[in-house]
Amino acid sequence: MSPDLELVHTRQDQSFRAWVHDYPHTVAKWHFHPEYEVHVITASSGKFFVGDFIGDFGPGNLVLTGPNLPHNWVSNLGAHQQVPARDLVLQFSRPFAERVVGAIPELSPLQEMLDGAARGLQFPDALGASITPLMQELAQASGARRVVLMMSVLERLASCPERKPLAGPGYDLNAQRHMSSTLNQVLSCIRQNLGGNLRETDLAELAGMSVSSFTRFFKRHTGCTFIQYQNGLRLNEACELLMCTELSVTEVCYRVGFNNLSNFNRQFLASKGMPPSRFRSLHRLNDDVRAVA
Repeated sequence: MSPDLELVHTRQDQSFRAWVHDYPHTVAKWHFHPEYEVHVITASSGKFFVGDFIGDFGPGNLVLTGPNLPHNWVSNLGAHQQVPARDLVLQFSRPFAERVVGAIPELSPLQEMLDGAARGLQFPDALGASITPLMQELAQASGARRVVLMMSVLERLASCPERKPLAGPGYDLNAQRHMSSTLNQVLSCIRQNLGGNLRETDLAELAGMSVSSFTRFFKRHTGCTFIQYQNGLRLNEACELLMCTELSVTEVCYRVGFNNLSNFNRQFLASKGMPPSRFRSLHRLNDDVRAVA
C-alpha cells in the first residue's frame, strides 16, 4: 500500500511545528512528508512501521524520521477505544535544519544524526520518557522558549550513542513513487487551488471516479468530507493572514477562497470559538506586550 502524503502546516511566524494528537487520528496512518520528525509515544503498545522496518512499541518509544520516510504507529486497542495525547510530534524542514546547523558551528554534531534519520533512528525508551515533559511543554510554548526546548530535545538525541537505524540500507526513498497515489494527487490539488473555486466534481474527475465513489473514498482516507478538509485548510490560512498581515477580514475571507463573508465568519467561529476580528485583536495583545517590554 502506498503511503499518504501529510501536508505539515507550519505557521508563518514559526520555524517548526510541535503538537500533540490522540489515537486514532487522521494522521495516524501509513504516511510520509518532506519534514524531519521527532516522534514520542506516551501511552499504549503495538506495532510501528518505518520504511521496511516493523517493530514493537510501548510508552517512551522515540523515533526520528527523515524526509519522505514513511512511518506509522498502530496501537493494540479494542473497538471504539482511544488513547488521549498518545503522540508527541516535532516536525521541521530540511532547509530549516541546514540553515541552523550551517549558521551555528556548535550544532554540527546534529548533522550526523540528521543524516542517519534517512533510515529512521530509534532511541532508548528511557530517553523518550525523559524528554516527554519537554515535548509536552514545547507543544504549548511560544517565542524564544520554543527554540530553547527544541534545541534541548535535539541535543539529548544527538548526544545519545544508543540509536538504532530502522529501515534497511537499500530502502527506496523515492517520494515521487509515493506521490503518484490517487489520494496524494487529490490533496496536492486541493492545496494548490485553495483560493480558487475547486469543486468535488473536479477532484472526482482527477481521481477517475464517479462523484459518489470519490466522496466515499475521500472520507475513508481522511476521516472528513472534501468540504470539511478544504475549509480546514482555508481557516488555517486565514489565521496566518489575520496574525501576520494587515488585510481586512473581508480581504482575508476572499483571499483564502470563501466567497461569502457570513459563511466565513460562521465557519471561523465554529472552528476557533471566536470571530476573526476577535482572533486578530487577541493576537495583537502579544505585540502590545512586546512593545511594553
